[in-house]
Amino acid sequence: MKSGNALLSSYGTTIFEVMSRLSEEHGAINLGQGFPDDRGPADVLQTAADALLQGWNQYPSMMGTPDLRQALAAHAGRFYGLDVDWKTETMVTSGATEALTACLLGLINPGDEVVLFQPMYDSYLPIVRLAGGVPRFVSLKAPDWSFSRADLEAAFSPRTKLVLINDPLNPAAKVFDRAELELIAEFVQRHDAFAVCDEVYEHIVFDGRRHIPLMTLPGMRDRCLKIGSAGKTFSLTGWKVGYVTAAPHLLQPVAKAHQFLTFTTPPNLQAAVAYGLGKEEGYFTGLAAGLQAKRDRLAAGLASVGFEVLPSAGTYFVAADIGRFGFDGDDQAFCRWLVEEAKVAAIPVSAFFVENAPTGVVRFCFSKRDEVLDEAIARLRNRFAGS
Repeated sequence: MKSGNALLSSYGTTIFEVMSRLSEEHGAINLGQGFPDDRGPADVLQTAADALLQGWNQYPSMMGTPDLRQALAAHAGRFYGLDVDWKTETMVTSGATEALTACLLGLINPGDEVVLFQPMYDSYLPIVRLAGGVPRFVSLKAPDWSFSRADLEAAFSPRTKLVLINDPLNPAAKVFDRAELELIAEFVQRHDAFAVCDEVYEHIVFDGRRHIPLMTLPGMRDRCLKIGSAGKTFSLTGWKVGYVTAAPHLLQPVAKAHQFLTFTTPPNLQAAVAYGLGKEEGYFTGLAAGLQAKRDRLAAGLASVGFEVLPSAGTYFVAADIGRFGFDGDDQAFCRWLVEEAKVAAIPVSAFFVENAPTGVVRFCFSKRDEVLDEAIARLRNRFAGS
């Protein structure tokens, strides 16, 4: 019997699904997969419900509803000082992963090189390879997940078509500072490349930091495609509403890929996201403050158990070094042991690397109710106290 696509068949089941299944099997608290466990903003939910019952439920425009695209342009101006033409520079997608896929399929020709920072979200590499791209890796170094000019020199070449950057970065919880972004921008411009910027956690940054879109740096406005996610901004990950902002010459080929992927997105959800993007400043600052408090709660608990907690500048995640436990095995074995023995699920960070992976770092998700985080720490403390 003939087989399926050889490239996609070569990848196993995603680590998130593996750990979630193990979590269910062992009755564990799942701090592996990154989603909040609250219901999201009540007014945004009500707007979606009202639009479903009273609004248009046929195909909306392939590019997205005018109200959401106008809201995206207004959001870019409000938060980042960007002047965006909603008619030619915005597009709505069925989730940020679809946005990413459309960007990569729309821009990469077979043989083009793509610079990837690892650790990286697990869908990046399969999509790049499916598009015919040749990956070149920059390995970020713990504990601060830093990189150097020499690292970029080794990764960029005359064949570089684009760089894919996730900022804030899942799973390392890194927020790129301005100097790092300026260095990336220098290489992008030197090599006449583009930048696909996965910025789904743009409103989830901590300790007084401000997210800086690469698009706002000098010379980068016409080279960047900025991807956002309503799922992360409104704690509604199941809605799968994403969006792309880019100059017309970049957005046009991406739209052509998008039309053959999902084509469009539920109109009632688009109406609710348009409403949500116009919410008062306090909503966005409160989102970050609430998650920062959860970060601190989980980080303190992990440290009390014996983990060496690494810095978390943004996202839903905190990474921790397991070296202090003297565990006989790597991070993947540790995570399997943890879910079986402590009934707490985490994700091995090595799963986000292709090469040069650290083997003693695991990732925990803190976007959960306080009582869930406290129970997870109690389980860990009980297991390690007896070891």
